[in-house]
Amino acid sequence: MAAAVAAAEKPSSSSKGQAWFCTTGLPSDIVIEVDDMTFHLHKFPLMSKSLKLHQLITEQETNGSSTVPPQTTEEIRENGDGDVDGDEIEEIQCYITLTEFPGGSETFETVAKFCYGVKIDVNSGNVAPLRCAGEFLDMTEEYSEDNLISKTERFLSQSVLKSLRDSIKALKSCEKLMPLAETLGITQRCVDSIASRASSADPALFGWPVNDGAAANEARSSTSKQQILWNGIDPGGRRKGAARGNNAELWFEDMVLLSLPFFKRLIFAMKATDLSPDIIESCLMYYAKKYIPGISRSNRKPSSSSASSTTASESEQRELLETIISNLPLEKSSRSPTATRFLFGLLRTANILNASEACRAALEKKIGSQLEKATLDDLLIPSYSYLNETLYDVDCVERILSNFLDGLEQRNQAGIHGEDEENGVRSPALMLVGKLIDGYLSEIASDANLKPERFYNLAISLPDQARLFDDGLYRAVDVYLKAHPWISEAEREKICGVMDYQKLTLEACTHAAQNERLPLRAVVQVLFFEQLQLRHAIAGTLLAAETAPLESARPSVLLRRELDEEAEEEEADVDVEENEHAGVSVSAPRADYSSTWRTAVRENQVLRFDMDSMRTRVHQLERECSTMKKVIDKIEKSGPPGNGGWRGSLTKRFGCKFKTQVCDSHESTVVDTRKGRHHHHQQ
Repeated sequence: MAAAVAAAEKPSSSSKGQAWFCTTGLPSDIVIEVDDMTFHLHKFPLMSKSLKLHQLITEQETNGSSTVPPQTTEEIRENGDGDVDGDEIEEIQCYITLTEFPGGSETFETVAKFCYGVKIDVNSGNVAPLRCAGEFLDMTEEYSEDNLISKTERFLSQSVLKSLRDSIKALKSCEKLMPLAETLGITQRCVDSIASRASSADPALFGWPVNDGAAANEARSSTSKQQILWNGIDPGGRRKGAARGNNAELWFEDMVLLSLPFFKRLIFAMKATDLSPDIIESCLMYYAKKYIPGISRSNRKPSSSSASSTTASESEQRELLETIISNLPLEKSSRSPTATRFLFGLLRTANILNASEACRAALEKKIGSQLEKATLDDLLIPSYSYLNETLYDVDCVERILSNFLDGLEQRNQAGIHGEDEENGVRSPALMLVGKLIDGYLSEIASDANLKPERFYNLAISLPDQARLFDDGLYRAVDVYLKAHPWISEAEREKICGVMDYQKLTLEACTHAAQNERLPLRAVVQVLFFEQLQLRHAIAGTLLAAETAPLESARPSVLLRRELDEEAEEEEADVDVEENEHAGVSVSAPRADYSSTWRTAVRENQVLRFDMDSMRTRVHQLERECSTMKKVIDKIEKSGPPGNGGWRGSLTKRFGCKFKTQVCDSHESTVVDTRKGRHHHHQQ
């Protein structure tokens, strides 16, 4: 009993090489080996807290033999550093080896301190190993009051599981404690806590962008030196919100330290609790950017410090990639284009790693649901297969576009945005995709290996409502004809058939009229519709001039003014007579009748002048149209003369110079004159 009291007074410890000593002034009487570390301890403190150690020590004392021969002072000096206190050395009576101890020697050192009554520091990183160690050593409340199991369970439930980050750290520590941690339910409780805490978190935390590695580190180091700016605006009162955003980023940083099996388990739990798709998507994005190199174009070269620790093998990257893609929410992301750019990065990586067809198909469908948020740079996916002759993967873009159109049709059938289209309002998403595809066609048109059939099929895949004007499509056709001068005349006419000439602006028409690369039939149609555009423009100008302030020179307006002046003079005379003969009420009906008659005569005269002037303008336009038809007929009969002679004759006849400017197909500078397309889209 005296030895026990002395051992419990003020114990201290020291480590010498691979040996750990408890310096209490009493010689140690037991050695416990855990992994490569030996602990020179005393029996009584251990036996008072651990039922298992009590049984092992009692068993050895009963048998009267230890596991290893007693060590002398000289042997310990040879194994240690040679500088050992005399009161710590004696012939060892008991030697115990604990194999597969939860948490290893570091955890057992904490357990030994607890047995000696030393105050230990329990935190989110060691509570799970200590809980498993207590279970391993049978340190229950029934055996000893306020024992290790009850202490760790209380800290786990009252502190760790009530914090999001602490729960993640505890779950991370369970990776080396399996399967005991699973048997004790620690892993499941941590997973459930993370899922519930994430679902109750402020959604504003996840509206902040997921930073790329180098940029994130730089941003973190600079926030302490300068004010936090968001989109170039000083948030001022939103600094508290910025702090919450940093906390969310720390949340993600803790989460990405989990192993893939634990991360998959956590994502499954999040999806089971109906967590916001944006939060799940943010978790997947952060985890993928951590372990899949090159997924972001701005972070293609990871830092040397993190490359060796985070870069996984090709098979591990493929497994991780398929896990990320299979768990992506099917809903359209409400985030900025950052999410769409990330999805395209996943698609490029899936092509490089040769992921499964089902994996790539699911990713293409996800991208198709939000294609309007993509950029031209996103669509330029290199072709990694030797079967594709083109520089870019055109087939992949066709599949993504098909998924977008299918989703748009499903939404229209479900009544979403359907009323707008019935009222003639174009879908904004469809218009954005139309402009995006026109830009993509212009970019890939210069590829010499792009077949006319593939260019044609992609160009006609969009409905008529996707393009307000066909100027962008004309630009792509012009680039393709310039890069493929060897194609036949039939193929050139087929390529030009993707355009609706009535949807070309005047600028595009003037450029096409002098474009030597276009077939003659296409040029003739351009000229014809250009004249229609001019007629509409002239008519609109004349109608606008009638209501403008400068229209005062028209005869009808002058006549109206003269009649108004005469009427005002007559009304003034009537007023004078009424003033001279005040009180005579008989003149009032006669004045009203006279005024009504004069107004009717005046309006008839104005209408007659307007009809005469309109008839004159109509005759002039008809003569111009007749002259234009004769010229077109003459061109068709004579055929295409060499050296551009017929183009010069048109320039001389109509007295105009063609410009080479092509405007944007989505600028609303000209009124759309036709709602449907009448040319054929079939081969």
